[in-house]
Amino acid sequence: MLEIYAGKNALKTIQEQGFKQELFTNFLGASGGPKWFTLFGLDKYLFGDFFKGRSSELNLIGSSAGAFRAACLTQNNPVQAIERLAHNYANTVYSKKPSAKEIASTAVDIVDQLFASNGAVEVINNKVFKAHFLVAKCNGLTAFDNKIIQGAGLIQSILLNKIDRRLLSKQYQRYIFKHPSSNLTINDPYNFDNVYQKLTSDNIKNALLASGSIPMVMSGIQNIEGSAKGTYRDGGIIDYHFDFLLSNGAEEHSHQVKKNSSRTVDTKGRYSVQKHHGLTLYPHFTSEPKAGWFDKNSTRKVLTSSYENTVLLAPSEKFIQSLPFNKIPDRTDFTELDSSTRIKYWLKVLEQTEQLAECFNEFVMTQDIAKVKTFQP
Repeated sequence: MLEIYAGKNALKTIQEQGFKQELFTNFLGASGGPKWFTLFGLDKYLFGDFFKGRSSELNLIGSSAGAFRAACLTQNNPVQAIERLAHNYANTVYSKKPSAKEIASTAVDIVDQLFASNGAVEVINNKVFKAHFLVAKCNGLTAFDNKIIQGAGLIQSILLNKIDRRLLSKQYQRYIFKHPSSNLTINDPYNFDNVYQKLTSDNIKNALLASGSIPMVMSGIQNIEGSAKGTYRDGGIIDYHFDFLLSNGAEEHSHQVKKNSSRTVDTKGRYSVQKHHGLTLYPHFTSEPKAGWFDKNSTRKVLTSSYENTVLLAPSEKFIQSLPFNKIPDRTDFTELDSSTRIKYWLKVLEQTEQLAECFNEFVMTQDIAKVKTFQP
């Protein structure tokens, strides 16, 4: 039911040390709208059991739906928060032809319910589980909400991305709205400009809304408090499923050996230090991640080097075929199914994902590392 993949370094680490929560310093959550429902059972198990009682920091990095999950899982009661989000999102009903304004208004309600009375403060003050929301600041035509103008900008994005993903930096800038005490940095092989902005009580809701503001579907978020003026949209534009390396801000020194580092000797007898970076846990709805939104239908693969320290958890094809309609939920369900059918379907998926949590728990208990597959994009 559950498939487990690991990059080269991650596989070596868990083979040597076993599979335990202390090895992980980062947690990724991808874009994908209601596709994340397939991860609901895993999210509850991971933050209700696997990471429970943790004392060292864990950075949660998410775009769009992944950011919404991070906003839940860094609250004091993560299971209750993720259940609240899943229930409210699954039961969302729009008019037959909803406007961008209607969809944006519904998103505001979901965010308010997600944080409830004190959730935003809990996220900002959490010293162990640290939230990071990825957002794309738009430049040029993509900054306009007028659909004709924005559409022209998106066509330009498609063409630029087809030539070279790096060219998208002409239109988009990555904003990382981060926990106030986070030292996380993103090392991007495509050289997008990274802007790190601290989460505050004044910007946290708009930052989260922006991370999920889908182009052509929702209005962009304007002028987020404390950030440069402009239009902010879905973080999945740049970081749909991710193609980067994460660093937790620790410096590496060649002249001394530090904790979590190993010392090697070169051919001339000189010592050097190889730092053991913390691993990244990545529950995902597919074993074939795509870098950005414009890669969804392309053959471009993520870089193997971006996943060397990552363990990816994904539902198997057998599990997917066991779901209603033999597929995982997606945004087209809003238009292709009547509300009653869609809600029953989505709630059934949420229920069935408990099987994935059971599979993962069994893996952790038995430590059957032989089941882990090498990640090969």
